[in-house]
Amino acid sequence: MKNLVLPVLALVFAVVIFDIAYSELDIKSRPSVHTCSGECYQDYVAANGTIVDQQRAAAEAAALASPAELGRQAYASCQACHGAGGEGGIGPQLQGRDAAFITQALTAYKNGETRGARSNIMWPSAESLSARDIENLAAFVETL
Repeated sequence: MKNLVLPVLALVFAVVIFDIAYSELDIKSRPSVHTCSGECYQDYVAANGTIVDQQRAAAEAAALASPAELGRQAYASCQACHGAGGEGGIGPQLQGRDAAFITQALTAYKNGETRGARSNIMWPSAESLSARDIENLAAFVETL
């Protein structure tokens, strides 16, 4: 038991010292919690609105966005394989395809159907898409 006391105390001491030193560091990548109350909160609300106001504004903006605009935002994850402009790459070229083709293809992939050699890549990508997501992506791809 005596042999354990010294190492345990050394470990506790090291942890306490590290914690104190770390808490004093101003590390930019370390997230910090900032509480804002009183006048600070009033200033924030005056400049930005309440959180409910912000959420309502975001929902209204999304409702006003065209399907192609919403599809453009969703297409960001497609770019890695199909290219930023739909020119193709690892995945086939989408540029020049109409919305009906894209809708049919994504729906087939969502349903686990095989449409080509790389269908296994598209199955998980399409699986989480809603009918509205597919419609939006198709509307955007048609603009490429």
